[in-house]
Amino acid sequence: MNIGLAIRSIRRQLDITQYELADKCNISQTSLSQIENGVKRPSTRTIKKVCEVLDLPESIIYILGMQDTDVPDSRKEVYEMLFPSIKSLALQIVSDEHKQLIEHAETAA
Repeated sequence: MNIGLAIRSIRRQLDITQYELADKCNISQTSLSQIENGVKRPSTRTIKKVCEVLDLPESIIYILGMQDTDVPDSRKEVYEMLFPSIKSLALQIVSDEHKQLIEHAETAA
């Protein structure tokens, strides 16, 4: 499971800088960088805050953070067959339209 990579992928897809996301999550940019690079594992609280800021269900982070090493060998064939579609659906939730919703919520607040 690589939660940091998932956070980076979502952040980049939404064209948000590390500094912007870290600031909104009340963590340092250095801490976010360490999380994204796998140096530091995010706390449950940090994951919840990131999802709250990005207005995403936590399951999206976990889906995008999933790796084939997380799957038992007996299930790899099914994983390889289904995961690309599941990942694609998760990424569709994180779209330009979603970015506009986040920006709209920020201006309304």
